[in-house]
Amino acid sequence: MAKQITKTSIRKVLISAVMLVTALCLSLSISISTYLDVKEQKQLIINKLDMIADIIAFNAQITLIFEDRKTEEKRLKSFSKVELVKNIHIYDIDDVTKKPVFFTSYNASKTPPVPLKVGSIEELKQPRITDNYIELIKPVEYEGKIEGYVYIRGSLERLNKYINNKILIDILLTLIVLLLVLLVARSIQKRIATPIEDLSLLLQDVSKNHNYNTRASSSYIEELNTLSNNLNIMLSRTQNQIERHEADKQEINQLNQSLEEKVNQRTIALREANQELLNTLERMHQYQNQIVESEKMASLGQMVAGVAHEVNTPIGLGVTGSTLLRDKLTDIQAAFEQKTLTSKQLERFINDGVENLDLIYRNLNRAADLISNFKRVAVSQDTEISADVNVKSLLNNILIAMNAEISLKSPDIELSLPDNLTISSKAGPLQQIFEQLISNSLIHGFEEGANNNIKIEAQTNSRNLELTYSDNGSGVPVSIRKRIFDPFVTTKRGEGGSGLGMHLVYNLVTQALDGSITLDEDYTDGSRFVISLPLGELTL
Repeated sequence: MAKQITKTSIRKVLISAVMLVTALCLSLSISISTYLDVKEQKQLIINKLDMIADIIAFNAQITLIFEDRKTEEKRLKSFSKVELVKNIHIYDIDDVTKKPVFFTSYNASKTPPVPLKVGSIEELKQPRITDNYIELIKPVEYEGKIEGYVYIRGSLERLNKYINNKILIDILLTLIVLLLVLLVARSIQKRIATPIEDLSLLLQDVSKNHNYNTRASSSYIEELNTLSNNLNIMLSRTQNQIERHEADKQEINQLNQSLEEKVNQRTIALREANQELLNTLERMHQYQNQIVESEKMASLGQMVAGVAHEVNTPIGLGVTGSTLLRDKLTDIQAAFEQKTLTSKQLERFINDGVENLDLIYRNLNRAADLISNFKRVAVSQDTEISADVNVKSLLNNILIAMNAEISLKSPDIELSLPDNLTISSKAGPLQQIFEQLISNSLIHGFEEGANNNIKIEAQTNSRNLELTYSDNGSGVPVSIRKRIFDPFVTTKRGEGGSGLGMHLVYNLVTQALDGSITLDEDYTDGSRFVISLPLGELTL
């Protein structure tokens, strides 16, 4: 099911875009401004606290030296009018331990005392900012000697109120600006959308009523005015073209009659070819039913799928060519009836018709070749009579017959079996089996022409003869190892491979020779097939 596209309009897009850009710019501007303002306010508070701490430290020099707590306490109470200051501690340096000890303190009204910070002096030499407070410690020095420390704790309450008020004001200003932008955007979009709607109505009239005499009016928007001019030019040329086509009406009638006769002849030929192909396919399905009934195939479904995959491609191309030819004929007929057919269109149609018929012919031949190969696979090999066959002599004759193909890759072929190994079997199927295996190695296994090797071995037991065929090629891909004997399985799809070779080998071994064949999937140096044949009468 096709995915539905959400529709919108220029009006909505324009307003949404303007509002979004404005909102983003305002948000970014206000955020940066607020951040910098808050940062500056915090720094001012830190500087103020630092200055107050310096004043307290300067005044505390004498009181610490003379341990005059009362004087220092009176002096600290004077900071009650400074709302910023909430807590002050003054620490003295103990003469014995040389460690800071509590000397005196100040706590603002309604402000609880804070724990002593003698353990955090080094940390608080740099101001520490929490959610609601700022803390710092300053040393009290006299003539280069540290006499004590001043701890001061300031409130950020006023700063928080300032931030809240600023945020409310910024939100209000943002809403006002967005409202103004909305009004301006609606005015702009109306000036742009109205001419576009007029053009749309004009095109609808031309499409429905074929009114090519109408013309688009000019617009005060430069881009839309250019579009209107181009549309008028197109309508004028279309009208002129229709008038010229009227003059060619008689010639088109004659050409169309001749063309219809040729198309009918080709159509009849195509139908006959298609009927022959259908008859061939019907016979092919009969072969498949015979295979299923004899239980010599793994699955009828795979066979039908393979046939359909291979045959449908040329048939599909043939059908496509015939459909395309029919569509082009329809176009020519429509042009003729509408009196718009030109000699160039007719010439192009004739050339395209020849190309399409060639395409149909080639693909029907391809389908016929595939069906012929399939028939070769499906035909039983039971007509040959068993006879005594010297296996090594048979293999040597095969190598001699295939010398031209073997010389292209020049593999080393080793026959590791007794010279006098003779079995009662059918020479024809055996020859086809090894010819196909050697051919597969040359085509699929040996990608390069050096260091290629093929080895054929024989072993016997009380009941069977095992022939092992192996090569050192690229091996069978993992993806098709389980289906190597299925029809239409190949790695050379589109390169001339039909995928029927190993299926033919499988049928010959299992049906004609009553044996079995397996692929050794554990073999990693190439490909290895093990053929097991009943001994019958064995001679060594």
